[in-house]
Amino acid sequence: PGLTLQLWRSLGLHSGLAPRMNRTKGDEEEYWNSSKFKAFTFDDEDDELSQLKESKRAVNSLRDFVDDDDEDDLERVSWTGEPVGSISWSIKETAGNSGLSHEREQLKNRNSFSTYAQLPKPASTYSLSSFFRGRTRPGSFQSLSDALSDTPAKSYAPELGRPKGEYRDYSNDWSPSDTVRRLRKGKVCSLERFRSLQDKIQLLEEAVSMHDGNVITAVLIFLKRTLSKEILFRELEVRQVALRHLIHFLKEIGDQKLLLDLFRFLDRTEELALSHYREHLTIQDPEKRKEFLKTCIGLPFSAEDSAHIQDHYTLLERQIIIEANDRHLESAGQTEIFRKHPRKASILNMPLVTTLFYSCFYHYTEAEGTFSSPINLKKTFKIPDKQYVLTALAARAKLRAWHDVDALFTTKNWLGYTKKRAPIGFHRVVEILHKNSAPVQILQEYVNLVEDVDTKLNLATKFKCHDVVIDTCRDLKDRQQLLAYRSKVDKGSAEEEKIDALLNSSQIRWKN
Repeated sequence: PGLTLQLWRSLGLHSGLAPRMNRTKGDEEEYWNSSKFKAFTFDDEDDELSQLKESKRAVNSLRDFVDDDDEDDLERVSWTGEPVGSISWSIKETAGNSGLSHEREQLKNRNSFSTYAQLPKPASTYSLSSFFRGRTRPGSFQSLSDALSDTPAKSYAPELGRPKGEYRDYSNDWSPSDTVRRLRKGKVCSLERFRSLQDKIQLLEEAVSMHDGNVITAVLIFLKRTLSKEILFRELEVRQVALRHLIHFLKEIGDQKLLLDLFRFLDRTEELALSHYREHLTIQDPEKRKEFLKTCIGLPFSAEDSAHIQDHYTLLERQIIIEANDRHLESAGQTEIFRKHPRKASILNMPLVTTLFYSCFYHYTEAEGTFSSPINLKKTFKIPDKQYVLTALAARAKLRAWHDVDALFTTKNWLGYTKKRAPIGFHRVVEILHKNSAPVQILQEYVNLVEDVDTKLNLATKFKCHDVVIDTCRDLKDRQQLLAYRSKVDKGSAEEEKIDALLNSSQIRWKN
């Protein structure tokens, strides 16, 4: 309270802040307690240091928002304003670094409150980017925030470089064995460095020795692209494993031209012919396919294959004729069979059995001299009796032509007696007839023709041919089986009355 105005001015305070001389002691104490200026205490330094630490953490948090690439775009300057890296900066930096270690030791030995008070300000290499990141370049000073902290600065591990072995992935120093091993592991590896024939053959042999089909095929594709056909075929002729892989690969991709050249070089005439014949699958036009098949007839096939090629050509020739004629009849609308049962598909390029079924369905009654006659097809292509009967039965039963079915199994002997005979067995005839919803009378007729008794009973029971079951049990004199079957027929039906009459008959001597 006794301080004069001159003393206040010497302390650098504004004259308006000095208390008036006429104030009482109580007023002066109230003034000092209510003023925003406080007297000096040793605790103030700790408060300011804690605030400085909070500022440090806020500055360090900015490092996540600053991209590493921005460092190269900023110009780094020292505290004196000189660009970092200039000649004058280098001279001062050399002189200043000598006292750097000594000053750091002194800073560490001082108390926390005096550290801030006696912070040195040497010429430094702080850059703007490193100041905001909270880290410095190697060989430079710590950042300002790290120097003010009483805890060690957070260290960041340097980014490790790529292993030297990985750079070899794109180099040209891989040996054939190393290349094959890498291909087997699925790694990208260029084969273009193997330019000489010796290197390429060594690469192929390494792939074959690895016993990996994918690697062998990859190497073969490379050789196919970089070698002439003659050299490639010559080298593969003595390497059968690789040769088989190449043949399979050419078949998969459909490279018929190169495949034919390969078979011709290897003198595999039969495989050459089969490969040439396989090309007909790519021809869609029926007339062109027929002409192509005609050129295949003279190729060096085996005797059995030559017969099949001839039949294929003849069948396609017949199909073209039948298709043209039937299309005309169907469009005219004058044939009953085509009106009731319109065709669902063309007959062209269909198998022989399908063609026979088609002929039995639409042309069953035609004379043998016509191309569409089923009998003509049977004789021309030497169709076996079982196959012919089975196909004709399916076609006529589908049309419910039971008279044609009966005629199909009726034969005459040399005395003129008729007899039913089925090359496929009557049990199969019954199954086909039932599948096509044949009447019970028709089924019973053919079930009775089954020779095996157990099979006959099973079929008769399965398809509810009651008369056949009753007559068979009577012939076997099996009273118990007939009595058990009585419960399976309708009550009051004619079958039940027939069973009761047989059970009460005294003329039958039952076995049980």
